[in-house]
Amino acid sequence: MNSGVPGTNSGFAAFLPGGGCKMKSKKRLFENIIHGIFLILGLITVGSVLLITVYLIVSGIPAIKEIGLWDFLFGKEWKSTAAEPKFGILPFILTSVYGTGGAILIGVPIGFLTAVFLAKIAPPRLKTVVESAVSLLAGIPSVVYGLVGMIVLVPAIRKMFDIPDGASLLAAIIVLAIMILPSIIKVSLNALEAVPKEYEDASLALGATPTETYFRVSVPAAKSGIAAAVVLGVGRAIGEAMAVMMVAGNVANMPKLLGSVRFLTTAVASEMSYSSGLQRQALFSIALVLFLFIMLINAALNFFLKGRGEK
Repeated sequence: MNSGVPGTNSGFAAFLPGGGCKMKSKKRLFENIIHGIFLILGLITVGSVLLITVYLIVSGIPAIKEIGLWDFLFGKEWKSTAAEPKFGILPFILTSVYGTGGAILIGVPIGFLTAVFLAKIAPPRLKTVVESAVSLLAGIPSVVYGLVGMIVLVPAIRKMFDIPDGASLLAAIIVLAIMILPSIIKVSLNALEAVPKEYEDASLALGATPTETYFRVSVPAAKSGIAAAVVLGVGRAIGEAMAVMMVAGNVANMPKLLGSVRFLTTAVASEMSYSSGLQRQALFSIALVLFLFIMLINAALNFFLKGRGEK
C-alpha cells in the first residue's frame, strides 16, 4: 500500500499485520536469546572458578590447621612418609618463585623483542616462517620438552660446571623459559598488530625514528595485551609439572642454582598417587598455595596497569 509520500511505507508497515512489528519482535527475541546464552556461559565460567576455589579451600585448610600455618609455609623439611612426618613447603615455595622468576627474566625479553620484530620489522616471508615455528613450539607436549632437556641440557650442565648431576634449578629455568616463549610471542604479537597505524604515522611525522615509534608509541598502546602475555607466561611457568620433574631432580632441598630441587607442582604430581590422610590433605594445601600465587600475580599486574593508566 503506497501512500505516495516518500518514507511513509516503512512507517505504515510497522503497524500492519505481519509487517515490521513482527520482524522487530523476532530480532529482539533473537538478541535476547544470544544475550542469555552469553550470560549462561559467563556464569558457568565464574561458577567453575568459584567451585575450584571452594574445593581447594575445603580440602586444603584442614591440613594447614593440623600442621600449623607457620610450620607449613615456613618449615624447611618435607618428610611426608616418615615415621614422624614433616610438612614444611618453604623449599617448594622458594624453588617455584626462583624458577618462575628466572624463566620470566629470560623468556619475557626474548619473547617481547621477538614479537616487536615480527610485528614491525620482519619481512613477510620471514614473519610467516617464524610464526609457524612459534606455533609448532606451542604444540610440543611438556613431556617432550622434559625429555630433550633430560637428554641434552642436563648432561651439558653437568659437564660445563663439573658437578655430579646436571638435574638442577638452572636446567628447570632454561626449560621453562623456552616453554613460555610461544605464549608471550603470540599474545604480544597480536596486541602490537592491533595498534592503529595512525599512531605510528603521527609519531613518524613528528620526527621520531622508527625504533622510537615502536617502543614509545606502539608498545605503550599495546601494554594491556603484553601484560596479558606475561601473565600467561607466569601461569605456564608456575603451573608446569612434567617437564620440570624430569630436569630438576625432584628432591626436596632448599633451592640452589646447581642443586636438585622440587617445585610446588612436582611435589603434588609425584606424591598424589600414593598419598592418604594428612599427606593427601597437605598436597591439596600446596595446590591452594599455587592457586593463591596466580591470583596475587593477576591482582598485582592489574593494580600496576591501572596505576600507570591513571598517571
